[in-house]
Amino acid sequence: MNLLPVVILFVCFFMGVPVAFSLIASVLAYFIMDPYLSVSIIAQRLVSSTESVSLMAIPFFVTAGAIMNYSGISSRLMKMADALVGHMIGGLGQVNVVLSTLMGGVSGSGAADAAWECKILVPEMEKRGYDIGFSGAVTAATAIITPIIPPSVALVIYAFLTEQPTGKVLAGGYIPGLLLTVVMMLVVRHISKKRNYKPSRQQRATAKEIVRVSLEGLWALLLPFGLILGLRFGLFSATEGGALMCLYSLIVGMFVYKELKLKHLIDIVKEATISTASVMLILCASSVFSYYLSWERIPAQLSAYIISTSTNKYVFLAAVNILFLILGMFLDGTASMIILAPLFAPIAVSLGVDLVHFGLVLALNIAIGAITPPFGLYAFIVSSTLRIRTESVFKELMPFLAVSILVLILITYVPWLITVIPNLIY
Repeated sequence: MNLLPVVILFVCFFMGVPVAFSLIASVLAYFIMDPYLSVSIIAQRLVSSTESVSLMAIPFFVTAGAIMNYSGISSRLMKMADALVGHMIGGLGQVNVVLSTLMGGVSGSGAADAAWECKILVPEMEKRGYDIGFSGAVTAATAIITPIIPPSVALVIYAFLTEQPTGKVLAGGYIPGLLLTVVMMLVVRHISKKRNYKPSRQQRATAKEIVRVSLEGLWALLLPFGLILGLRFGLFSATEGGALMCLYSLIVGMFVYKELKLKHLIDIVKEATISTASVMLILCASSVFSYYLSWERIPAQLSAYIISTSTNKYVFLAAVNILFLILGMFLDGTASMIILAPLFAPIAVSLGVDLVHFGLVLALNIAIGAITPPFGLYAFIVSSTLRIRTESVFKELMPFLAVSILVLILITYVPWLITVIPNLIY
């Protein structure tokens, strides 16, 4: 078994080479040295991996999220979050948590959520006396809720890689997302009580006000449920659903809220293109790396080794959690999902693990990796946007990281929390 590409891959990672180029560079020498293979395979795999209708869902979902940030949907969700929880201890911190949950049903991107809330919500938190490190930490921590609640780009990628029904995988994210919301609100309350952070509003919103802001945000809230139901009843595929999300967002932004202008379309296309290109480039490069893994029969050998070591699925799930949490400290979460999900999914099936359950466990693992030192992506997005030291964000993140891992353990060993909604719908 030739492990040279694996060695080169990790060397490239630790040298800071971008993930996509690391994947290609790691297999280049392998294809050159093997007399039975041709370097042209690299180009063939790079191109052929893009020829998938399922993958078209990713740019549509990313574009829909970008449109919503300009359409007025996001600002109305913030008003809704404030009406629901602004009266609680640590009001704006609680709004931050709930807003990320609501944004999960809109953007599907934790990075976009973190960047947006840094610009809109954190300055207001700072004005109200919240410590800037704490404000940044809440923003980074709650951003992990966004890629768990549908529509989630990470879950769409997982469904594509493991050939699972996209709607079923997406539906599994509701309860884990809500669990994260609850535990993070408890952490915000505990810290706010100690530091005397006040509510953002003097009294609880009236029922009339809650109904009013909920109706304003209803256009956004219809999206995730409409997507899941459309997928369930076969009205459209995931790709068609993504296209409909873009069209829906355009109509709502231009004709309902009337905040989306033609001049915004250039910025929307730029944001969506850059975000999509980074994900697709990694996907294409991972296809080449997957070819090497298959040629060397590494997945089959790894599966045989793990099964010979232990046939207990709970031990396997614990090992996967530990591995992904460690990798999350160093690797981009999308890269981890793309490289390792096809590797471990057959083993999970052989041990009797439901693949929808397994996908949510992996998705939460890589989301937690985005707030884990030393290279947590969301922490770096927050610190660079707010122009504060990353160390101060990581320090304040520790309680949020702890409760997130508790939720991870809970959904790992109580699969019903993930499978109950998909099983009801499907």
